[in-house]
Amino acid sequence: MSDLTADQNVPAAPRQTISLVELLGFAIPTVGAGYMFCLVSLYLMKFATDVLLIAPAVMGFIFGVSRFWDAVSDPLVGYLSDKTQTRLGRRRPWIFASIIPVGLSFWMLSAPPESLSDNLLVAWMAVGVIGFYSAQTMFVVPHMSLGAELTDDYHERNKIFGARHAGWIAGYISALVTMYWLILAESESSEAVRTLAADQSTYAAVVTGVMLLICVVFVRERPEFSGRGAENPFTALRDILRNKHASLLIFIIFIENLGGAVITILTLYNAEYVLNAPQMAPFFILSYMVFSFLLTPIWMPIAKRIGKKRLWFCSMIVTAFAFGSMAFLQEGDDIVLLVLAAIAGAAGSCGGTINPSIKSDVIDYDELQTGERKEGAYFSAWYFVSKSAYGIMLMVTGFSLSGAGFVPKVEQTELVVNTLRFLYAGVPFIAYIFGALLFLRFSFNEAEHAEVIAELERQGKR
Repeated sequence: MSDLTADQNVPAAPRQTISLVELLGFAIPTVGAGYMFCLVSLYLMKFATDVLLIAPAVMGFIFGVSRFWDAVSDPLVGYLSDKTQTRLGRRRPWIFASIIPVGLSFWMLSAPPESLSDNLLVAWMAVGVIGFYSAQTMFVVPHMSLGAELTDDYHERNKIFGARHAGWIAGYISALVTMYWLILAESESSEAVRTLAADQSTYAAVVTGVMLLICVVFVRERPEFSGRGAENPFTALRDILRNKHASLLIFIIFIENLGGAVITILTLYNAEYVLNAPQMAPFFILSYMVFSFLLTPIWMPIAKRIGKKRLWFCSMIVTAFAFGSMAFLQEGDDIVLLVLAAIAGAAGSCGGTINPSIKSDVIDYDELQTGERKEGAYFSAWYFVSKSAYGIMLMVTGFSLSGAGFVPKVEQTELVVNTLRFLYAGVPFIAYIFGALLFLRFSFNEAEHAEVIAELERQGKR
């Protein structure tokens, strides 16, 4: 069915529910991962430049190198996790193996020794950044893959990935509190910031490690999927590109993440230089995150009633207009800003829940076509695309602001302000609208998924 109506006359399929214990065990490590990702995404650059006194260009180069490394590490981890065969299964060994690298790399980014020379400090941070993203790939790709294979049920997957999204956002909200403390510490001294950063990273590493271990202990894998990965990474990539549903999602996710990335990059700039209210930036982020967290549960019953496709399409449209409306905000429109952030957060929670659920359905379609289970290859491809969009927008925003004549910490020219308005509101509006229109071409629905599962059962693969 290619239209946006809810699916009708769906063949009956055996329901595979996941227990509350297993659901919480699956979701809980995302709290720690979300906490770390938030601080690295929103504060690491400021910490490196303002506290460690590393040149912004140097940090930008380090982040750029890490993106090139992602092109190797993401598909490699996806492929290897698909091929892993142990008593723990395919995914849990990777999650277990990520415990030390995840904690150690986050600690490295937050607690570089003060005795390091300038060159050694740069080397330390380079190892930390590349190590952090590599360690997160070791966790994120197998963890997303694990979520996809916990059940074949079309709607139960919404619950699984809704819980994962809620955990991730809870981690982000916790990190915002820490970031606020770090910013307050900046008014005291660099030493105070370094001490607080080191302390919180130690606690975060330990707590996240425990959360990862809980996932390994309380979540069970499906043995019938073991030993059914792709022959090699190249055939896996070929199958992904041949899968008409998956290849379309790649383009949609890339376009959607172009819009989302610019919001992450420019929120602080927009608050300070467009709205002249830098103090509102944390409240904007908090409004987005709180409503994203609180409204996550409502998307499961709505998706069951109107269908995943219609719901995700509507969330893209709402997101587009929520961010696009910010182009018209003027100084003093603080309440309107918070309302728009709340609307965008609510729509974002819908995408965070439904998006990976639909991806999981598409992987079942691939299994019918190829006989293989390669969730790792698929999620690594989608994960890399989303990170690539972020890297591209870092470059685009940097060149655009430089070309417009941006100078930090001074009143900006009208050209700079208008450039910021377009980047912050116009680009997300265009990206989400284009992504939504492209998503209209997506045709894999509940009825077709039920037929796929029924055929896999007839073939003895369930």
